[in-house]
Amino acid sequence: MAKRGKKYQDSVKLVDRQKQYSPKKAVELIKETAKAKFDETVEAHIKLGVDSRHADQQVRGAIVLPHGTGKEVKVLVFAKGEKAEEAKNAGADYVGEAELADKIQNENWFDFDVVVATPDMMGVVGKLGRVLGPKGLMPNPKSGTVTFDLGNAVKEIKAGKVEYRLDKSNIIHVPIGKVSFGEQEIHENYKALMDAIVKARPAAAKGQYLRSVTLTSTMGPGVKVSTSKLEADE
Repeated sequence: MAKRGKKYQDSVKLVDRQKQYSPKKAVELIKETAKAKFDETVEAHIKLGVDSRHADQQVRGAIVLPHGTGKEVKVLVFAKGEKAEEAKNAGADYVGEAELADKIQNENWFDFDVVVATPDMMGVVGKLGRVLGPKGLMPNPKSGTVTFDLGNAVKEIKAGKVEYRLDKSNIIHVPIGKVSFGEQEIHENYKALMDAIVKARPAAAKGQYLRSVTLTSTMGPGVKVSTSKLEADE
């Protein structure tokens, strides 16, 4: 493993790796330990006591964070006719049909962060499963990205809607803001995300649901967050 720089070493000293901090203290530490010259992203990494290999233990959804993510999100929409106009009027960055699918497939073009499609365009989008799937970009009804209500979908994404889903190791990774945000803003985004994930607990999940929660900034050390109150709220 590459040797970390002095700034990172200094930051690590401020965090007790064995300790679980309250969410507010964790956010404080994240801001204190973020030393990069750019505005680092604050991320939440949530390990759940479920098995993502089973369909009845999947945890997936989307939520509009109260204060957004601080990131300019580029939205690509597959739609035609009036729906294409609706998407453009709502602020979509790219709107089209098969020509956009061809561009993605033939030119390896990925200048977008979220893909939205109307249900009648899924025949076109379905062919992109192999390229969009591994990048987590495939539209999905559960996350509200397959819909005829394009105006609302695009506006929510632009306002800071984030998708949460399990990876293969049963961990959810979600950006919850930037280091430049106020502590209260990051904390409120974190709380909104955690409330959504607790509510999304599958009936088939047994035992402890929230196994661990870690907050990090892009270049900073991980800070473990206590989940005892969240568990009690379930």
